[in-house]
Amino acid sequence: MSRCNCCNDENSTPVFEFNTYKLVSCNTCQLVYIQNPPTQDSIQELYTAPDQDYHTELRDKTSLHYRRIARCAAEHLAFVRKVAKEGMLVDIGCSTGQFLGLAADNGFECAGIELARNSAKFAAQETGLPIETGSIHDTKHASDSCDVVTMFDVIEHVPDPSRDIAEAYRLLKPGGWLIMSTPNIDGLFPRASYGLASKLNYWPHPEPPHHLYQFSVNTMTAMLENGGFEVGAVEHHNIDLAYTFGAPSTLMRMPKRLAYAAVFAPLAKLGPLVGQGDWFYVAAQKPKVPAMRRVAA
Repeated sequence: MSRCNCCNDENSTPVFEFNTYKLVSCNTCQLVYIQNPPTQDSIQELYTAPDQDYHTELRDKTSLHYRRIARCAAEHLAFVRKVAKEGMLVDIGCSTGQFLGLAADNGFECAGIELARNSAKFAAQETGLPIETGSIHDTKHASDSCDVVTMFDVIEHVPDPSRDIAEAYRLLKPGGWLIMSTPNIDGLFPRASYGLASKLNYWPHPEPPHHLYQFSVNTMTAMLENGGFEVGAVEHHNIDLAYTFGAPSTLMRMPKRLAYAAVFAPLAKLGPLVGQGDWFYVAAQKPKVPAMRRVAA
């Protein structure tokens, strides 16, 4: 029986099942996770598949994909600058490096680490910044060496998020900031669409098996506080509608999905306006005086 990664409880309630993967909610803290996750080798394969076309497109600064990634990088930097303006910044899961390049252009000393080998190579070539290949546990950065550690859309993918948060705590200087983004299972759209999920065998928010965990602001806050952090700013957004529902050209060929998008896309857009976005940023500070961290048994 699997244990909750946040509070270590074994007891859970079924939430949704897709392609044999079972999403459950912890009965104690309500963290949602895949009870029967893929093997570590399977996870590795998801992030090491050939993706040359993806990288070729990113070299075309006029492409729609490049412009979307550039816009996202600018949003990341805007949130980072709410708590930090300079210093050593390490981006975990840096992908192809667009955010890192922008942060470096705006006063940060930058480095990154990326699990996908092709993306790590691309990021190093395009930015000229030091990029390691692997996870946060493979980095050569020393303890107490970073002013900012960022994890954008990473924490939901890792097999042991509490351990990754603990490693970020180790890397940060006292007073340093861990800044993350992740989907919000308590967002207006996920909650409103959940009633139809089992009937349609379709709930685009959770994305098993890519997303091993589904956080809310409450469960993310609890995990960060368990790790010794003091949680600061939280900012609600919505996931790109084309990512969630499909591109307009795709929807026009799929009437049922088009109808689904027509009903729920307005709720996805409304969510951030009422503090219930389906995606959020969170900033958490390592105390200048180290806090006592609760370690699960």
